[in-house]
Amino acid sequence: MSYGNLFRSLEGKEILPDSPLFKKIHRVKQTNEKYLFELNNGYHTSTEALCYLEKMTGSKIDQSVSISLPFYTDFGAHISFGKNIFINQNVTFVDLGGIVIEDDVLIGPMSRIITVNHLTDPKKRRGLSVKPVKLRKNVWIGANVTVLPGVTIGENSIVAADATVTKDVPANVIVAGSPARIIKRLES
Repeated sequence: MSYGNLFRSLEGKEILPDSPLFKKIHRVKQTNEKYLFELNNGYHTSTEALCYLEKMTGSKIDQSVSISLPFYTDFGAHISFGKNIFINQNVTFVDLGGIVIEDDVLIGPMSRIITVNHLTDPKKRRGLSVKPVKLRKNVWIGANVTVLPGVTIGENSIVAADATVTKDVPANVIVAGSPARIIKRLES
């Protein structure tokens, strides 16, 4: 099963710790932790850094993508990069549920994109549920932003620093606060 097929098979399912799927996820995670360690523990040119990310994601990444190190991910295989993307330092992707980053996206330092939740049933609390996050074209994520599972941020929208995004953001707006709310509409 390819990583892409694994990603599509996860949404809407409870992933319980004793399941074969849980074990498979942790094998992929363990493999990618080696690449992530190597990426963050030494100097790398932009091209070298992208090579590590290509190993983790199993996909070609356009040379216009720029990532300032250190970069963190807990899974690594379910990130899709467009073109002309800038990701600042200390960004964390919890990507088991899938993160899609379209062209021209900016992500500020210390931001977190989260696609995984633990289950609410106390008897299954160690289990997981996942929902993808999508950052549409020309989105700007400010510093120290948290984007929660299942959120889509619409084209050209801006998420102000320190915001927590709990629901979809329409195109051409600025959101701020926790939870994030629209504070301004942008002219398109």
